[in-house]
Amino acid sequence: MKNIKNFEHKKVLVLGLAKSGVSAAMLLHKLGAFVTVNDMKSLNENPEAQGLLEQGIKVICGSHPIELLEEGFEVIVKNPGIPYSNPIVHGAVERGIPVLTEIELAYLISEAPFIGITGTNGKTTTTTLIHKMFEADKKKAILAGNIGEVASEVVQEAAEEDHVVIELSSFQLMGIDAFRPHIAIIVNLYEAHLDYHGSAGEYAKAKLNITKNQTEDDYLIINADQSHLMELAKGSKAKLIPFSTKDVLDQGASVKNGHIYFQGEEVISLNEIVLPGEHNLENILAAVSAVKLAGLSNEAVAAVLTSFTGVKHRTQYVRKLNERKFYNDSKATNSLATKSALQAFSSPTILLAGGLDRGNGFDDLVPYLKNVKALITFGQTAEKLAATARQADIQSVVQVETMDEAVQEAYGLSEEGDVILLSPACASWDQYKTFEQRGDIFIDAVHRLK
Repeated sequence: MKNIKNFEHKKVLVLGLAKSGVSAAMLLHKLGAFVTVNDMKSLNENPEAQGLLEQGIKVICGSHPIELLEEGFEVIVKNPGIPYSNPIVHGAVERGIPVLTEIELAYLISEAPFIGITGTNGKTTTTTLIHKMFEADKKKAILAGNIGEVASEVVQEAAEEDHVVIELSSFQLMGIDAFRPHIAIIVNLYEAHLDYHGSAGEYAKAKLNITKNQTEDDYLIINADQSHLMELAKGSKAKLIPFSTKDVLDQGASVKNGHIYFQGEEVISLNEIVLPGEHNLENILAAVSAVKLAGLSNEAVAAVLTSFTGVKHRTQYVRKLNERKFYNDSKATNSLATKSALQAFSSPTILLAGGLDRGNGFDDLVPYLKNVKALITFGQTAEKLAATARQADIQSVVQVETMDEAVQEAYGLSEEGDVILLSPACASWDQYKTFEQRGDIFIDAVHRLK
């Protein structure tokens, strides 16, 4: 860990706790900053804040008082989920106070170079593939970021010869200043999170922050099948490494004669790859590009792609019961991810969907529902999705309150050979703390079926 002086003797406000906020506060305290933590949860119900208080860190809980801006903070480190419309954040921006997320801290203290992965869908699978390929090649890579490991915590143990493999959301990327991954990946770019960003243009701008500090010594791996993304990437100073599932490329990664090639070198046959779904080919090509640029062997690539069947909560196979197969795709928090999941199956499917209402409709799902024989829906978007199902001429539509009910109804409507798929097309926060919790509750309900 680099013992940086950037925050020494500076007043820093950590806004919002959760895991990343706790880690940021502790790190800043270690780096000599005068830290104040502000969290909405009351102190009595906030063991994380109580722990920070015991370490001598100033803690203010129960609200976000706008008066904090009068205390002369020089930097704010905010939880990625707190929007820029928050009065404190908005006021800080107006006053020219830097507003960062903790990945900026992680980058500043890390001895190791970063491989950063972003995109609308496929980030977690791509990140996991890269990490596993490093492991297969007996090279140390530290998994971090939006995949569940707090970057500013885990990179403290990173050595110069290691790599930090980090999944990055648009929320996190808005809060950077110097952050510069040596290898950056944008898996794909579609409209998403418009309730947070306000427009597709602002969302894209946030994603492109992953390359804003890169130089000609760095690499940007990018989806060449998306012309709009290629156009946006023209502003990058990094070496562009394209990948394509449709066209054969001399540079970058693509498919030719049933094999994956990287810069003209045959890497692996498609027949050997066990990860299901056409959408995962994008993730595989992006991952192969990254590890080949990092100097990993084809043997390491093959070791992972011939054994890795998927990430938990991402088209995850759960069990087979009475010739029905159950899949958990709880990480599908938008329509695009659900489209990809539905395309992975040709069998009759019973779809479980619904969740947080972000104001969008679901008409774009209609062409992908042709194999869906029944829809079980729940959460704030239950009626919207039911209307979409009727538009797609799905005869069986059932609205339920709980995941247990959803699983029971789905099983009751199923027949031998059917797929029962949880792919919500919505965020989980109306009923669950995280998509992981939602997926785990689904898995438990499936395993309780007799």
